[in-house]
Amino acid sequence: MENRQSGGASFLGPALFAVVLLGLIGSTVYIFARRIWWFPEPVTALGASIDRQFDYTLIITGIVFVLAQLGLAYTILRYRDRGGRAHYSHGHTGLEVIWIALTAILFVGLGIAAEAAWRDYHSLGPAAEGMPVEIWGKQFKWYFRYPGPDGQFGRTAPELVNDLAGNYMGVDFDDPAAKDDIITATLAVPVNQRVNVTLRTLDVTHSFFVRELRFKQDAVPGLLIRMNFTAEKAGTYEVVCAELCGLGHHQMRADLMVVPPDDFEKWLGEQAAYMAALTGAEPEPESE
Repeated sequence: MENRQSGGASFLGPALFAVVLLGLIGSTVYIFARRIWWFPEPVTALGASIDRQFDYTLIITGIVFVLAQLGLAYTILRYRDRGGRAHYSHGHTGLEVIWIALTAILFVGLGIAAEAAWRDYHSLGPAAEGMPVEIWGKQFKWYFRYPGPDGQFGRTAPELVNDLAGNYMGVDFDDPAAKDDIITATLAVPVNQRVNVTLRTLDVTHSFFVRELRFKQDAVPGLLIRMNFTAEKAGTYEVVCAELCGLGHHQMRADLMVVPPDDFEKWLGEQAAYMAALTGAEPEPESE
């Protein structure tokens, strides 16, 4: 015996589904339009450029998303089960070609539009003038090294690593260039001053990431990766590891303190005094 649904019953299910779908579309658009759970404010000019490109991409793909979901809601209602026999449809080859071509154009176009921002980001090598800082990743901590008044980093060697003695990087403190090196668990930089960073790792691949800087770069075993950034707003920001690096990955956090130049010099002097007490070396006076 053939079972046929009534027209009302056939319409109710698809109509409810379409209403729910439209509600999801509206709530999604509202959340993004109001920037609920949004990014923190960027503190670099490059970060603002990256955010602008993200906005362009989000607007264009958001329009495509809404149109596609509206088309889906229409299809659900238009081609709902009416109790008739199903039949095969090959589709429309011309529309399929047009849709694929438009998708390719959109994808390539967004890539071209983003080229300037990505070029600026990936060309962030060491600047001609900038404060040098080494960033070391080690399961599961970040460590930071400043060269001290002589402006030179001392020699390091894996066999010299001694966590109990506070020598987390294996610095050779018998090397004259290392006598004034400063090792800390907090990254501090002066506001509006370019910082040349060298990323290193003592074990596995880590990824240095600060959301407010829009700065993310892997630290790869055996490589010295040099980049730079300039933080333009004072504050304390979270440093995380954005690469799964082991069971303690969630612990790999530190603070980036962006402070006025005078406060930075005071902080650096305090760290130098601590290092002198740790290594038994006399801190060198700051050069005039």
